[in-house]
Amino acid sequence: MDVSKEINRQLSILRQGTAEIVPEEDLAQKIKKSILSGKPLRVKLGLDPTAPDIHLGHTVVLHKLRQFQDLGHQVILIIGDFTGRVGDPSGRSKTRKPLTESEIRENARTYQEQIFHVLDSDKTELVYNSQWLAPLSFAEIIQLSAKYTVARMLERDDFHKRYINEEPISIHEFFYPLMQGYDSIAIEADVELGGTDQKFNLLIGRTLQREYGQEPQVAVTVPILEGLDGKQKMSKSLGNYIGITDTPKDMYGKTMSIPDNLIVRYFELVTKMPADEVMKIEEGLTREQLHPRDVKMRLAREIVTTYYDEKTAVGAEEEFKQIFRLGKLPHEIPEFSIDSDLLEEGKIWLPKLLQLANLVSSTSEARRLIKQGAVRVDGQKVESQDTEINIIDGQVIRVGKRRFLRLRK
Repeated sequence: MDVSKEINRQLSILRQGTAEIVPEEDLAQKIKKSILSGKPLRVKLGLDPTAPDIHLGHTVVLHKLRQFQDLGHQVILIIGDFTGRVGDPSGRSKTRKPLTESEIRENARTYQEQIFHVLDSDKTELVYNSQWLAPLSFAEIIQLSAKYTVARMLERDDFHKRYINEEPISIHEFFYPLMQGYDSIAIEADVELGGTDQKFNLLIGRTLQREYGQEPQVAVTVPILEGLDGKQKMSKSLGNYIGITDTPKDMYGKTMSIPDNLIVRYFELVTKMPADEVMKIEEGLTREQLHPRDVKMRLAREIVTTYYDEKTAVGAEEEFKQIFRLGKLPHEIPEFSIDSDLLEEGKIWLPKLLQLANLVSSTSEARRLIKQGAVRVDGQKVESQDTEINIIDGQVIRVGKRRFLRLRK
């Protein structure tokens, strides 16, 4: 084997979709050592189970981990059941509320069910950081905290802003990055991955490993994925997300709604498509040899196939074409029957009906959607927020592009 050629091949793959490698020359040396010794690199990712479900934004780092796996390296996935009790202060303007043990256990369970849509379970070592953090004595914690200064902690952007604005910073929050760094010591990590907002924590891991006599890890950061609005990061709270447990129809339809300028970025960050193929797509779009709609349909198929299968993806595509190109109804529409006691002379205020049917979260949201022209009854746009409708068996209500409901008496 040509060692130099293999190092360059691996680096070329790992650079794809990466924000920063700190430092890249150390990664090259570690890859060289791995090739010559036949010992895979130990690549770490820590996950605090802060929410029960994962969206595509969370999978950016998982796809990077999968690249390491495909190159023959060992992935160690750390479930932060102990650090989750503290809460990561990254990007926070106030102290994060710690999770309860029951929340951590339940969220960790669902994480494990979801992450292996991307990762190879046979090549993933799954551990919990309570295994080594919980047994630490108070003397050992003091020894750990002595390895880093308050001044260095306050260099961190979120801590610095809170300090300048005289907003509270709890002492325990300083321990979070120290604990994350100690994770790297416990598993002897060669590489640690995280989002760009995790860079400070990853670099603390390098510092602590030196202090404990280990070779410092390489920090690899990946970009934060923009959501469906194309502006803010993907987030459930902002409603601009694609969940990996979304139905195939919703997953496909949401993907088709992303701005055209994010097509290549999504291919690069949330699919397994090789870099050379992504480059061909980018070139085709730039030269206007490819239509953005057609490329976006390919992207939607890739994403649905990842979390379901190819047959399901093709079915979601056919349904999308039927609804949006041909103006037809979906093959399957949820049905809803309303209690007659809620009707007045056989009628009901439409915003109230939409709320009762769980098409919207509130009547105010329904009124806003009606004002935007996003609500139709049997294909006719609803013009007034005060509209009352007669309940007719089989009547179809459509809200936005993807929400349908068939009324039953």
